[in-house]
Amino acid sequence: MSYFFYENVMDHYKNPRNKGKPDSYDTEYGDSNPTCGDNVKIYIKIEANRIKKIGFEGSGCALSMASASLMTEMVDGESLDNALKISEKDLMNELGIKELGPNRIKCVALPVKVLKMAIISYISKQNS
Repeated sequence: MSYFFYENVMDHYKNPRNKGKPDSYDTEYGDSNPTCGDNVKIYIKIEANRIKKIGFEGSGCALSMASASLMTEMVDGESLDNALKISEKDLMNELGIKELGPNRIKCVALPVKVLKMAIISYISKQNS
């Protein structure tokens, strides 16, 4: 494990960015990984098809919480289309992780899945 990876993960874990439920939001979605106990819920305020404000709540391992924190920073201000393109690999690159085993990749994948489902839910409501 590289020092950069450890420091970056621990910084986001101990000092999470955008943690908490915003005062107002347009969409939310939560999910969990029952095999390891991670859970993440995302709240998004959207204006003109851009993420105006994003917050998250959750608990779990350092990797899942750091991934949720970093992801909110990466997509804040982005268009919904760009936010939907974020991947586990993008988060891993930003965290300085070269590869993860199948059980640990789920820790990074959970926040990405929750983000995408919140956006898809929002888009579905707008189109109905």
